[in-house]
Amino acid sequence: MTSSSSTLPSPRPEADRRRWFALAIVMTAAFMDLVDVTIVNVAIPSIQRDEGASFSHIQWITAGYALAFAAGLITGGRLGDIHGRKRLFLIGIGGFTLASALCGFAVNPDMLVASRILQGAMAALMVPQVLSIVHATFPAHERGKVFGMFGAIVGLGAVLGPVLGALLTEWNLFGLEWRPIFLINLPVGIAGLILGRKFITESKAPHALKLDLVGVVLVTLGLLMLLYPLTRGRELGWPTWGYVVMAGSLVVFAALVAYEKRKAARDGSPLVELSLFKVKSFAAGIAVQTVFGVGLGIFFLVWTLYMQVGLGWSALRAGLTGIPFSIAVSVAAGMSVQKLVPRFGRKVLQAGALTMAAGVLLYIWEAERYGMSIASWQMALPLVVMGAGMGLIVAPLTDAILSEVPREHSGSASGLINTVQQMGNALGLGLVSVVFFGSMSDHLPGPEVGPAFVDAFQNALVWVALVMTAIFLLMFALPKRPAQHVEGAETAESPGITPLDKAPELVG
Repeated sequence: MTSSSSTLPSPRPEADRRRWFALAIVMTAAFMDLVDVTIVNVAIPSIQRDEGASFSHIQWITAGYALAFAAGLITGGRLGDIHGRKRLFLIGIGGFTLASALCGFAVNPDMLVASRILQGAMAALMVPQVLSIVHATFPAHERGKVFGMFGAIVGLGAVLGPVLGALLTEWNLFGLEWRPIFLINLPVGIAGLILGRKFITESKAPHALKLDLVGVVLVTLGLLMLLYPLTRGRELGWPTWGYVVMAGSLVVFAALVAYEKRKAARDGSPLVELSLFKVKSFAAGIAVQTVFGVGLGIFFLVWTLYMQVGLGWSALRAGLTGIPFSIAVSVAAGMSVQKLVPRFGRKVLQAGALTMAAGVLLYIWEAERYGMSIASWQMALPLVVMGAGMGLIVAPLTDAILSEVPREHSGSASGLINTVQQMGNALGLGLVSVVFFGSMSDHLPGPEVGPAFVDAFQNALVWVALVMTAIFLLMFALPKRPAQHVEGAETAESPGITPLDKAPELVG
């Protein structure tokens, strides 16, 4: 895990024009990562048609990225502390670009899944370095402006990602179908690699912690043992070995806890700082973040399949339909942090959970009422309500979770928050087999596909509404009024957390 702010080198106080070039480079890379997450969902039906991908392939195209990203986030930040943030950033952006090329030129669904997993792993090396480089490059009085720019980039990516993905898919450039959504990363990544070598200043943590590779292996193994049977179970007829493997994942997680306790006592550098879970608000917040990721992982995949496969809409129409949601998230997020949370505290987050649940229920009602004839404008109201609810949660949640965590552990806690968020997202994507595909027949005649997808979409949304209700209840364990000692600049000092990591699931 990355260390707290005290281990980071002091930024150079003199004005250095090079640092603005460095900022542009890392912000472009961060934007590339965010858009790559959001751009894929819109293109999934096109990938399925062009490659003959199964539904389990579709799940792994998204879940594989999230799983690799989650498993590598903490290690990526730690490697940057030890070996240099510039070096790891360049390795990450180079690997991300290579993985994007492999995705774009994938010859079958299996190669695409493997390339997406590699892409997620490379993003886990690249993304944690972004704000660490900013912190090491900019003096304290300039960081507020820089973090504001990152917020704008997140909002821009949330709106542009789905639309860009839809346009690239619809245009079918050079007859490449969906492939340009990955190939567009190549010129950006190559430019970032060349310019990054020239303009980014190297920095390291003077007292970096050691790597906990055993912890990384146990976390990854446990998640794979849980997710693989969930994703493949329906297609394989839910074999007995699948249940055995899922039960075995609990044993692996128990072994992880035992090992982390011993490692913390031995050398003080565990992958997971278990003492943090003694803080009630942190433990509850981690549960909220995980469950929230599960709900969003379910929603965004089934939403895409509902519009493009069930209703037969084009990728462009589906992408444009999501714009009201993205705008509502951005507006509500700004209001919650600046005006509402300082005044009403925890109630704002709980109101967000209930608002999002109300939007989901409204969507279920509209999908039932209008069926196959539903129009984009009719979806706007539930999407705006859902987006507003999500915005009230996603922006202030991290500070609420960290508010009672000791300063010296804020870096470790921040990285863990982002990791479990991505793991929850991967788990939600795995559960799509159960809550969405599980409610449909395996072999539907052509004319019945649309109505079956509409019914399955409604069934999945019921589960999302239940998840939001559970989140509302879990939030009672959060502090009523989050303390103000963990500020945005401070949490951002940890390579484990970036504004991007708070928001990849906004649209994907």
